[in-house]
Amino acid sequence: MSLPVWPINTPKVINAWCSFDIANSAYILSVNTVLYPIYYQQVTREAFGSELLSFMGMNVKNTVLYEYAIALGYFLVILLTVSLSGVADLGGYRRRFMQFFTLLGSFACMGLYFFKGENIGLGLLLPMLAVLGFAGSLVYYNSFLPIIATPERHDRISARGFSFGYAGSMLLLTFHIFSVQNFQWFGFSDSMEAIRFSFIQVGLWWLVVSQVAFYYLREEQKVVQWDMSIFTRGFHEVSTVFRYIQKHRTMYRFLLSFFFFSMGVQTIIIVASLFGKAELGLSDTILIMTILSIQLVAIAGALIFGKVSTRFGNRTSLLWMLGIWIFICISAYFIHAAYQFFILSALVGLVMGGIQSQARSTWSKLIPSNTTDTASYFSFYDSTEKLAIVFGMLGFGIIEQATGSMRNSSLLLSLFFVVSFLILAFTKLQKEESS
Repeated sequence: MSLPVWPINTPKVINAWCSFDIANSAYILSVNTVLYPIYYQQVTREAFGSELLSFMGMNVKNTVLYEYAIALGYFLVILLTVSLSGVADLGGYRRRFMQFFTLLGSFACMGLYFFKGENIGLGLLLPMLAVLGFAGSLVYYNSFLPIIATPERHDRISARGFSFGYAGSMLLLTFHIFSVQNFQWFGFSDSMEAIRFSFIQVGLWWLVVSQVAFYYLREEQKVVQWDMSIFTRGFHEVSTVFRYIQKHRTMYRFLLSFFFFSMGVQTIIIVASLFGKAELGLSDTILIMTILSIQLVAIAGALIFGKVSTRFGNRTSLLWMLGIWIFICISAYFIHAAYQFFILSALVGLVMGGIQSQARSTWSKLIPSNTTDTASYFSFYDSTEKLAIVFGMLGFGIIEQATGSMRNSSLLLSLFFVVSFLILAFTKLQKEESS
Protein backbone atom coordinates (compact mmCIF):
# COMPACT_ATOMS: atom_id res chain seq x y z
CA MET A 1 0.00 0.00 0.00
CA SER A 2 1.53 3.29 -1.15
CA LEU A 3 1.60 6.31 1.14
CA PRO A 4 -0.13 9.57 0.09
CA VAL A 5 1.89 12.20 -1.76
CA TRP A 6 2.73 15.30 0.28
CA PRO A 7 1.53 18.76 -0.89
CA ILE A 8 4.11 20.91 -2.68
CA ASN A 9 6.28 23.16 -0.46
CA THR A 10 5.82 20.92 2.60
CA PRO A 11 8.70 21.89 4.97
CA LYS A 12 9.40 18.39 6.29
CA VAL A 13 9.57 17.01 2.75
CA ILE A 14 11.98 19.76 1.70
CA ASN A 15 14.19 19.10 4.74
CA ALA A 16 14.08 15.37 4.06
CA TRP A 17 15.14 16.03 0.47
CA CYS A 18 18.05 18.13 1.75
CA SER A 19 19.02 15.35 4.17
CA PHE A 20 19.90 13.09 1.22
CA ASP A 21 22.85 15.42 0.63
CA ILE A 22 24.05 14.55 4.14
CA ALA A 23 23.91 10.85 3.28
CA ASN A 24 25.80 10.80 0.01
CA SER A 25 28.11 13.77 0.63
CA ALA A 26 29.83 11.69 3.29
CA TYR A 27 31.07 9.41 0.52
CA ILE A 28 32.15 12.14 -1.87
CA LEU A 29 34.07 13.97 0.88
CA SER A 30 35.47 11.36 3.26
CA VAL A 31 36.17 8.61 0.74
CA ASN A 32 36.27 9.93 -2.82
CA THR A 33 37.97 13.26 -2.09
CA VAL A 34 40.14 12.65 0.98
CA LEU A 35 40.73 9.21 2.44
CA TYR A 36 40.69 6.88 -0.53
CA PRO A 37 43.12 8.87 -2.76
CA ILE A 38 45.57 9.02 0.18
CA TYR A 39 45.13 5.34 0.95
CA TYR A 40 45.25 4.31 -2.72
CA GLN A 41 48.49 6.18 -3.40
CA GLN A 42 50.27 4.70 -0.39
CA VAL A 43 49.21 1.06 -0.66
CA THR A 44 49.77 0.88 -4.44
CA ARG A 45 53.23 2.43 -4.06
CA GLU A 46 54.08 -0.10 -1.36
CA ALA A 47 52.67 -3.03 -3.35
CA PHE A 48 54.36 -2.17 -6.67
CA GLY A 49 57.49 -0.46 -5.36
CA SER A 50 56.87 2.82 -7.20
CA GLU A 51 54.16 5.09 -8.61
CA LEU A 52 54.17 3.06 -11.84
CA LEU A 53 51.69 0.19 -11.78
CA SER A 54 51.63 -2.84 -14.02
CA PHE A 55 48.06 -3.10 -15.26
CA MET A 56 46.84 -5.14 -18.24
CA GLY A 57 50.36 -5.35 -19.63
CA MET A 58 51.01 -1.59 -19.37
CA ASN A 59 52.97 0.55 -16.94
CA VAL A 60 50.74 3.42 -15.85
CA LYS A 61 51.18 6.04 -13.11
CA ASN A 62 48.95 5.16 -10.16
CA THR A 63 47.13 8.53 -10.07
CA VAL A 64 46.48 8.44 -13.83
CA LEU A 65 45.03 4.93 -13.62
CA TYR A 66 42.71 6.05 -10.83
CA GLU A 67 41.60 9.09 -12.86
CA TYR A 68 40.75 6.84 -15.82
CA ALA A 69 38.73 4.48 -13.59
CA ILE A 70 36.66 7.34 -12.21
CA ALA A 71 36.08 8.63 -15.75
CA LEU A 72 34.81 5.21 -16.80
CA GLY A 73 32.47 5.11 -13.80
CA TYR A 74 30.89 8.41 -14.80
CA PHE A 75 30.54 7.24 -18.40
CA LEU A 76 28.59 4.19 -17.19
CA VAL A 77 26.36 6.52 -15.16
CA ILE A 78 25.34 8.26 -18.37
CA LEU A 79 24.34 5.03 -20.09
CA LEU A 80 22.36 3.68 -17.13
CA THR A 81 20.54 6.81 -16.07
CA VAL A 82 19.56 7.76 -19.61
CA SER A 83 18.02 4.32 -20.18
CA LEU A 84 16.16 4.42 -16.85
CA SER A 85 14.98 8.04 -16.80
CA GLY A 86 12.02 7.34 -19.08
CA VAL A 87 10.92 4.52 -16.79
CA ALA A 88 11.21 6.85 -13.78
CA ASP A 89 8.97 9.46 -15.38
CA LEU A 90 6.50 6.97 -16.82
CA GLY A 91 5.90 4.90 -13.71
CA GLY A 92 6.91 7.23 -10.89
CA TYR A 93 10.04 5.25 -10.00
CA ARG A 94 12.36 8.12 -9.07
CA ARG A 95 12.60 7.06 -5.43
CA ARG A 96 13.12 3.38 -6.30
CA PHE A 97 16.00 4.19 -8.60
CA MET A 98 17.46 6.45 -5.90
CA GLN A 99 17.32 3.46 -3.56
CA PHE A 100 18.94 1.12 -6.09
CA PHE A 101 21.89 3.39 -6.78
CA THR A 102 22.29 4.18 -3.09
CA LEU A 103 22.54 0.46 -2.29
CA LEU A 104 25.06 -0.04 -5.07
CA GLY A 105 27.22 2.89 -3.94
CA SER A 106 27.13 2.17 -0.22
CA PHE A 107 28.04 -1.52 -0.59
CA ALA A 108 30.83 -0.71 -3.05
CA CYS A 109 32.15 1.82 -0.54
CA MET A 110 32.13 -0.77 2.26
CA GLY A 111 33.87 -3.22 -0.08
CA LEU A 112 36.91 -0.92 -0.28
CA TYR A 113 37.90 -2.36 3.11
CA PHE A 114 39.18 -5.44 1.26
CA PHE A 115 41.53 -3.51 -1.08
CA LYS A 116 45.10 -3.76 0.18
CA GLY A 117 47.21 -2.59 -2.76
CA GLU A 118 48.23 -5.69 -4.66
CA ASN A 119 44.65 -6.48 -5.74
CA ILE A 120 44.61 -3.40 -7.97
CA GLY A 121 41.61 -4.59 -9.99
CA LEU A 122 39.41 -4.41 -6.90
CA GLY A 123 40.91 -1.04 -5.99
CA LEU A 124 39.75 0.38 -9.32
CA LEU A 125 36.45 -1.49 -9.74
CA LEU A 126 34.94 -0.58 -6.37
CA PRO A 127 35.54 3.21 -6.60
CA MET A 128 34.05 3.04 -10.10
CA LEU A 129 30.91 1.31 -8.75
CA ALA A 130 30.72 3.70 -5.78
CA VAL A 131 30.84 6.67 -8.16
CA LEU A 132 28.17 4.96 -10.26
CA GLY A 133 25.94 4.67 -7.19
CA PHE A 134 26.62 8.22 -6.03
CA ALA A 135 26.12 9.94 -9.37
CA GLY A 136 23.24 7.68 -10.41
CA SER A 137 21.22 8.46 -7.29
CA LEU A 138 21.73 12.21 -7.81
CA VAL A 139 19.89 12.14 -11.13
CA TYR A 140 16.63 11.10 -9.46
CA TYR A 141 17.32 13.10 -6.30
CA ASN A 142 17.68 16.30 -8.34
CA SER A 143 14.57 15.49 -10.38
CA PHE A 144 12.48 15.70 -7.19
CA LEU A 145 13.25 19.43 -6.75
CA PRO A 146 10.57 20.72 -9.19
CA ILE A 147 8.12 18.23 -7.66
CA ILE A 148 8.52 19.21 -3.99
CA ALA A 149 8.85 23.01 -4.33
CA THR A 150 7.74 25.91 -6.50
CA PRO A 151 10.36 27.72 -8.66
CA GLU A 152 10.84 30.79 -6.47
CA ARG A 153 12.13 28.52 -3.68
CA HIS A 154 14.56 26.47 -5.77
CA ASP A 155 17.65 28.67 -5.19
CA ARG A 156 17.33 28.62 -1.41
CA ILE A 157 16.43 24.94 -1.21
CA SER A 158 19.23 23.88 -3.54
CA ALA A 159 21.74 25.90 -1.50
CA ARG A 160 20.33 24.43 1.73
CA GLY A 161 20.81 20.92 0.38
CA PHE A 162 24.46 21.52 -0.40
CA SER A 163 24.96 23.21 2.99
CA PHE A 164 23.37 20.25 4.77
CA GLY A 165 25.68 17.94 2.85
CA TYR A 166 28.83 19.88 3.64
CA ALA A 167 27.95 20.17 7.33
CA GLY A 168 27.03 16.50 7.76
CA SER A 169 29.99 15.13 5.83
CA MET A 170 32.31 17.48 7.70
CA LEU A 171 31.22 16.01 11.04
CA LEU A 172 31.93 12.48 9.83
CA LEU A 173 35.29 13.46 8.35
CA THR A 174 36.24 15.13 11.64
CA PHE A 175 35.68 11.83 13.40
CA HIS A 176 37.75 10.03 10.77
CA ILE A 177 40.60 12.47 11.24
CA PHE A 178 40.53 11.81 14.97
CA SER A 179 40.42 8.02 14.52
CA VAL A 180 43.26 8.03 11.98
CA GLN A 181 45.49 10.22 14.14
CA ASN A 182 44.68 8.21 17.29
CA PHE A 183 44.33 4.78 15.69
CA GLN A 184 45.69 2.96 18.74
CA TRP A 185 42.80 4.23 20.85
CA PHE A 186 40.41 2.30 18.60
CA GLY A 187 42.48 -0.88 18.49
CA PHE A 188 43.88 -0.42 14.97
CA SER A 189 47.43 -1.52 14.15
CA ASP A 190 48.19 1.61 12.12
CA SER A 191 46.57 4.61 10.44
CA MET A 192 45.99 2.70 7.19
CA GLU A 193 43.83 0.15 9.00
CA ALA A 194 41.84 3.03 10.52
CA ILE A 195 41.27 4.44 7.02
CA ARG A 196 40.14 1.02 5.75
CA PHE A 197 37.59 0.79 8.55
CA SER A 198 36.32 4.28 7.70
CA PHE A 199 35.19 2.95 4.31
CA ILE A 200 32.73 0.68 6.14
CA GLN A 201 31.56 3.54 8.36
CA VAL A 202 30.88 5.81 5.39
CA GLY A 203 29.01 3.08 3.54
CA LEU A 204 26.78 2.47 6.54
CA TRP A 205 26.24 6.21 7.08
CA TRP A 206 25.25 6.58 3.42
CA LEU A 207 22.80 3.70 3.66
CA VAL A 208 21.17 4.63 6.98
CA VAL A 209 20.84 8.43 6.67
CA SER A 210 19.32 8.16 3.20
CA GLN A 211 16.30 6.37 4.67
CA VAL A 212 14.91 9.72 5.87
CA ALA A 213 14.63 10.97 2.29
CA PHE A 214 13.26 7.63 1.09
CA TYR A 215 10.39 7.86 3.59
CA TYR A 216 9.29 11.42 2.80
CA LEU A 217 9.94 11.62 -0.96
CA ARG A 218 6.81 10.27 -2.61
CA GLU A 219 5.28 10.43 -6.07
CA GLU A 220 2.28 9.16 -7.96
CA GLN A 221 2.70 5.51 -8.91
CA LYS A 222 1.51 4.26 -12.29
CA VAL A 223 1.22 0.78 -13.73
CA VAL A 224 4.00 0.11 -16.24
CA GLN A 225 4.07 -2.76 -18.70
CA TRP A 226 7.61 -4.11 -18.40
CA ASP A 227 9.20 -5.25 -21.65
CA MET A 228 12.46 -4.56 -23.48
CA SER A 229 11.06 -1.47 -25.19
CA ILE A 230 10.68 0.34 -21.87
CA PHE A 231 14.48 0.60 -21.55
CA THR A 232 14.74 2.31 -24.93
CA ARG A 233 12.09 4.78 -23.80
CA GLY A 234 14.72 6.61 -21.77
CA PHE A 235 16.84 7.27 -24.85
CA HIS A 236 13.71 8.36 -26.73
CA GLU A 237 12.75 10.74 -23.89
CA VAL A 238 16.24 12.22 -23.73
CA SER A 239 16.29 12.71 -27.51
CA THR A 240 12.95 14.51 -27.19
CA VAL A 241 14.42 16.68 -24.42
CA PHE A 242 17.44 17.42 -26.60
CA ARG A 243 15.24 18.53 -29.51
CA TYR A 244 13.34 20.80 -27.12
CA ILE A 245 16.61 22.28 -25.84
CA GLN A 246 17.85 22.90 -29.37
CA LYS A 247 14.77 25.04 -30.04
CA HIS A 248 15.28 27.09 -26.87
CA ARG A 249 18.46 29.12 -27.01
CA THR A 250 18.62 29.93 -23.29
CA MET A 251 18.52 26.29 -22.22
CA TYR A 252 21.01 25.31 -24.92
CA ARG A 253 23.54 28.00 -24.02
CA PHE A 254 23.22 27.43 -20.29
CA LEU A 255 23.75 23.70 -20.74
CA LEU A 256 26.81 24.34 -22.91
CA SER A 257 28.24 26.70 -20.29
CA PHE A 258 27.40 24.15 -17.60
CA PHE A 259 29.25 21.44 -19.56
CA PHE A 260 32.47 23.46 -19.73
CA PHE A 261 32.55 24.62 -16.10
CA SER A 262 31.63 21.12 -14.89
CA MET A 263 34.74 19.78 -16.61
CA GLY A 264 36.71 22.10 -14.37
CA VAL A 265 34.75 22.00 -11.09
CA GLN A 266 34.28 18.25 -10.80
CA THR A 267 37.83 17.43 -11.89
CA ILE A 268 39.24 19.81 -9.28
CA ILE A 269 37.09 18.28 -6.54
CA ILE A 270 38.31 14.78 -7.44
CA VAL A 271 42.04 15.54 -7.84
CA ALA A 272 42.55 18.25 -5.18
CA SER A 273 44.15 15.95 -2.60
CA LEU A 274 46.15 14.14 -5.31
CA PHE A 275 47.54 17.52 -6.41
CA GLY A 276 48.53 18.55 -2.89
CA LYS A 277 50.35 15.27 -2.27
CA ALA A 278 51.98 14.78 -5.68
CA GLU A 279 52.98 18.38 -6.50
CA LEU A 280 53.56 19.92 -3.06
CA GLY A 281 54.41 16.87 -0.96
CA LEU A 282 51.89 17.77 1.74
CA SER A 283 51.39 15.28 4.54
CA ASP A 284 48.19 13.27 4.84
CA THR A 285 47.20 15.14 8.01
CA ILE A 286 47.62 18.55 6.39
CA LEU A 287 45.67 17.43 3.35
CA ILE A 288 42.79 16.15 5.45
CA MET A 289 42.67 19.33 7.52
CA THR A 290 42.74 21.43 4.34
CA ILE A 291 39.85 19.52 2.77
CA LEU A 292 37.94 19.85 6.04
CA SER A 293 38.43 23.62 6.03
CA ILE A 294 37.16 23.70 2.43
CA GLN A 295 33.87 22.22 3.65
CA LEU A 296 33.49 24.93 6.29
CA VAL A 297 33.98 27.64 3.70
CA ALA A 298 31.72 25.79 1.23
CA ILE A 299 28.79 25.93 3.65
CA ALA A 300 29.09 29.71 3.79
CA GLY A 301 29.78 29.93 0.06
CA ALA A 302 26.61 28.06 -0.89
CA LEU A 303 24.50 30.34 1.34
CA ILE A 304 26.27 33.55 0.27
CA PHE A 305 25.87 32.94 -3.44
CA GLY A 306 22.31 31.78 -2.86
CA LYS A 307 21.61 35.27 -1.51
CA VAL A 308 23.61 36.88 -4.33
CA SER A 309 21.44 34.99 -6.80
CA THR A 310 18.25 36.07 -5.05
CA ARG A 311 19.29 39.72 -5.22
CA PHE A 312 21.16 39.96 -8.53
CA GLY A 313 20.00 36.87 -10.42
CA ASN A 314 21.48 33.47 -11.23
CA ARG A 315 23.51 34.74 -14.18
CA THR A 316 25.38 37.38 -12.16
CA SER A 317 26.03 34.93 -9.34
CA LEU A 318 27.41 32.30 -11.74
CA LEU A 319 29.63 34.81 -13.58
CA TRP A 320 31.20 35.99 -10.32
CA MET A 321 31.99 32.41 -9.37
CA LEU A 322 33.38 31.53 -12.79
CA GLY A 323 35.78 34.46 -12.54
CA ILE A 324 37.07 33.10 -9.23
CA TRP A 325 37.46 29.61 -10.72
CA ILE A 326 39.60 31.00 -13.56
CA PHE A 327 41.86 32.68 -11.02
CA ILE A 328 42.14 29.44 -9.03
CA CYS A 329 43.22 27.31 -12.01
CA ILE A 330 45.81 29.76 -13.30
CA SER A 331 47.22 30.29 -9.80
CA ALA A 332 47.53 26.52 -9.24
CA TYR A 333 50.21 26.40 -11.95
CA PHE A 334 52.46 28.76 -9.98
CA ILE A 335 52.03 27.65 -6.36
CA HIS A 336 54.90 25.90 -4.57
CA ALA A 337 54.27 26.55 -0.87
CA ALA A 338 51.76 25.01 1.50
CA TYR A 339 50.26 28.35 2.51
CA GLN A 340 49.51 29.13 -1.16
CA PHE A 341 47.67 25.81 -1.43
CA PHE A 342 45.64 26.72 1.68
CA ILE A 343 44.60 30.11 0.19
CA LEU A 344 43.52 28.51 -3.08
CA SER A 345 41.67 25.81 -1.15
CA ALA A 346 39.69 28.47 0.70
CA LEU A 347 38.71 30.03 -2.63
CA VAL A 348 37.70 26.60 -3.94
CA GLY A 349 35.46 26.14 -0.91
CA LEU A 350 33.88 29.55 -1.44
CA VAL A 351 32.73 28.77 -4.98
CA MET A 352 32.46 24.96 -4.92
CA GLY A 353 29.09 24.65 -3.24
CA GLY A 354 27.74 27.88 -4.68
CA ILE A 355 28.26 27.04 -8.33
CA GLN A 356 26.82 23.54 -7.99
CA SER A 357 23.70 24.65 -6.11
CA GLN A 358 23.12 27.61 -8.45
CA ALA A 359 23.51 25.44 -11.55
CA ARG A 360 20.97 22.94 -10.21
CA SER A 361 18.39 25.57 -9.28
CA THR A 362 18.91 27.48 -12.54
CA TRP A 363 18.20 24.36 -14.57
CA SER A 364 15.09 23.58 -12.51
CA LYS A 365 13.76 27.04 -13.43
CA LEU A 366 14.45 26.62 -17.14
CA ILE A 367 12.69 23.29 -17.71
CA PRO A 368 9.14 23.52 -19.10
CA SER A 369 6.39 24.34 -16.62
CA ASN A 370 3.98 21.55 -15.68
CA THR A 371 6.12 18.85 -17.29
CA THR A 372 5.87 15.36 -15.82
CA ASP A 373 9.21 14.33 -17.32
CA THR A 374 11.45 15.92 -14.68
CA ALA A 375 13.64 12.81 -14.46
CA SER A 376 14.30 12.97 -18.20
CA TYR A 377 15.25 16.65 -18.02
CA PHE A 378 17.49 16.09 -15.02
CA SER A 379 18.89 12.94 -16.62
CA PHE A 380 19.98 15.12 -19.54
CA TYR A 381 21.37 17.71 -17.12
CA ASP A 382 23.23 15.13 -15.05
CA SER A 383 24.43 13.27 -18.14
CA THR A 384 25.90 16.55 -19.37
CA GLU A 385 27.75 16.91 -16.07
CA LYS A 386 28.97 13.31 -16.07
CA LEU A 387 30.13 13.56 -19.69
CA ALA A 388 31.99 16.70 -18.67
CA ILE A 389 33.68 14.76 -15.86
CA VAL A 390 34.69 12.02 -18.31
CA PHE A 391 36.32 14.55 -20.66
CA GLY A 392 37.78 16.56 -17.77
CA MET A 393 39.35 13.55 -16.06
CA LEU A 394 40.62 12.08 -19.33
CA GLY A 395 42.12 15.41 -20.38
CA PHE A 396 43.67 15.93 -16.96
CA GLY A 397 45.10 12.39 -16.92
CA ILE A 398 46.45 12.52 -20.48
CA ILE A 399 48.29 15.79 -19.90
CA GLU A 400 49.64 14.57 -16.56
CA GLN A 401 50.83 11.32 -18.15
CA ALA A 402 52.45 13.19 -21.07
CA THR A 403 54.11 15.96 -19.05
CA GLY A 404 54.55 14.28 -15.67
CA SER A 405 52.93 17.20 -13.83
CA MET A 406 49.43 18.13 -12.71
CA ARG A 407 50.33 21.83 -13.01
CA ASN A 408 50.01 21.72 -16.79
CA SER A 409 46.64 20.04 -16.42
CA SER A 410 45.42 22.94 -14.25
CA LEU A 411 45.95 25.32 -17.18
CA LEU A 412 43.67 23.14 -19.30
CA LEU A 413 40.97 23.47 -16.64
CA SER A 414 41.27 27.28 -16.71
CA LEU A 415 40.41 27.24 -20.42
CA PHE A 416 37.19 25.35 -19.67
CA PHE A 417 36.13 28.06 -17.22
CA VAL A 418 37.00 30.85 -19.67
CA VAL A 419 34.82 29.30 -22.39
CA SER A 420 31.98 28.81 -19.90
CA PHE A 421 32.25 32.44 -18.75
CA LEU A 422 32.08 33.78 -22.31
CA ILE A 423 29.03 31.67 -23.19
CA LEU A 424 27.14 32.68 -20.06
CA ALA A 425 28.09 36.36 -20.42
CA PHE A 426 26.08 36.52 -23.64
CA THR A 427 23.09 34.51 -22.36
CA LYS A 428 19.97 35.81 -20.63
CA LEU A 429 18.75 33.20 -18.15
CA GLN A 430 15.02 33.57 -18.68
CA LYS A 431 12.57 30.74 -19.28
CA GLU A 432 11.34 30.69 -22.88
CA GLU A 433 7.83 29.78 -23.90
CA SER A 434 7.37 26.38 -25.50
CA SER A 435 7.34 26.30 -29.27
